[in-house]
Amino acid sequence: MPAKEKIRLDKIFSESNLLSRSETKAAAKKGRITVNGITVKSAEEKVNETDVITLDGVPIIRRRFFYIMMNKPEGYVCSTDDPASKTVLELLEDRDRPADIFPAGRLDKDTVGFLLLTNDGNLAHALLSPKKHAEKTYLFKCVKPLSPQDTARLERGVPLDGAITKPARITCEGCSGTITLTEGKFHQIKRMFGFVGNEIIYLKRISFGGILLDDKLEEGGYRYITENELKILKNHV
Repeated sequence: MPAKEKIRLDKIFSESNLLSRSETKAAAKKGRITVNGITVKSAEEKVNETDVITLDGVPIIRRRFFYIMMNKPEGYVCSTDDPASKTVLELLEDRDRPADIFPAGRLDKDTVGFLLLTNDGNLAHALLSPKKHAEKTYLFKCVKPLSPQDTARLERGVPLDGAITKPARITCEGCSGTITLTEGKFHQIKRMFGFVGNEIIYLKRISFGGILLDDKLEEGGYRYITENELKILKNHV
């Protein structure tokens, strides 16, 4: 098996959103960077993926792609830029916000819960493609109890945007329950419930692509997904 190509330090620092290429060059000249315990003076130094790199004595975490689980709060829009509203990107620290990161899919402004933020466009596309059937589960509360007949109708599919929605799974007791979808039309759940004469008053996504929202995350909080969770996401599609 051929050896993997070595990568320049300035590229590693830039892709990991730690320092720009020019900042890496300056840091190296000041002796702030080490590789395997040896101080390097050039940002053009090439390293292997197993080499240990430190900045100011602290080992860095290398990242090409960022995968962040956020517990989205109410009042934020899922956009990279919105002059009229707060965006979910504003909840990220600068170190966790590379220029190309974006929300993988959208939650309505008043919907809370699991939001994936990433700069891996291929994975995001796969997770959002209806053909891949990536599941998304939501807690909901509605205005009036959902009857067995309405539940069955929603699970079979209702007409939206000129097509029948894909089959859903619903568990419900009274006015509360969960709904699992494999697609994401505009305001889909709210419009589905509107079709059967009901109204959603609370919606929280609790799982996405086979992984559960971390119940330790407060609204507005976030963390990087684990390697195991990343495998689940990729296997899911």
